[in-house]
Amino acid sequence: MDSVDLEVIKAAVSWTEAGRGATIGTVTRTWGSAPRPVGAMLVIRDDGHVVGSVSGGCVEDDLIAKVKSHRLASGKPETVTYGVTEEDARRYGLPCGGTLQIVLEPLGKGAKLRELLEAIERHELVARFLDMDTGAVRLQPGNWSDALEFDDRVLKTVHGPRWRLLVIGAGQTSRYLAQMAMALDYHVTVCDPREEYAEEWDVAGATLVRGYPDDAVVAMNPDPHLAVVAVTHDPKLDDAALLEALKAPRSTSARSARARTPRGGASGWIRWPGNCARKAVRHSPKRWT
Repeated sequence: MDSVDLEVIKAAVSWTEAGRGATIGTVTRTWGSAPRPVGAMLVIRDDGHVVGSVSGGCVEDDLIAKVKSHRLASGKPETVTYGVTEEDARRYGLPCGGTLQIVLEPLGKGAKLRELLEAIERHELVARFLDMDTGAVRLQPGNWSDALEFDDRVLKTVHGPRWRLLVIGAGQTSRYLAQMAMALDYHVTVCDPREEYAEEWDVAGATLVRGYPDDAVVAMNPDPHLAVVAVTHDPKLDDAALLEALKAPRSTSARSARARTPRGGASGWIRWPGNCARKAVRHSPKRWT
């Protein structure tokens, strides 16, 4: 999930546990040009304080006014739409005549946001279901293929690390890469069977795997949300992982940090999302011994 949306959930938990009223807004549909994507969130406290954004500032003032004036249905979620008419588009400043549909959810004791936040902090993927008629909420484990769904009766949102990164090698470069990726909400796994590197790995939040790189790729069940980056500069490790990664679905990413070998052998492989181009590899991958 977007790091901004994680801040929304944290703020909502903090405010409601302090006894304040709060309302979460979630973008459920867009038409035309939209400043924020489907799934974007904000939370508005009962006094108008706000965290997050659903339109980049176009409609937030009106949403804040609704919350402060208690114009929402008591305790029940509701749907609001902005930009249906040209007058609305001009009034709220929506670019290019875009239209936004937003679900507003007044937060009650059954919102289960504390449970949701704890699951996210454990790097779990969670699907949250909101019943529009009753305001009831249920949580269940999510899948990597899950996406926001809304049929006007139930709103399903997906929270937690949607993107995964497998880094081959536990050296210094991997430390920086893992920290940057986690800051961008990737779930990071680092694989290195070499004791001298693995035993020094201490980056909090990144999972360390001590097995062989190709086995690590298989264990992660590659899908379009997985990227594999090999940075050991050792073909016995890097190529083993990349060979396995390139068997994955067409949109899985695989990348080696190494340049071409002096003899012309291509030691850098790549497959970016939507692109099946690859470089031939002349190394014969072997297990680390």
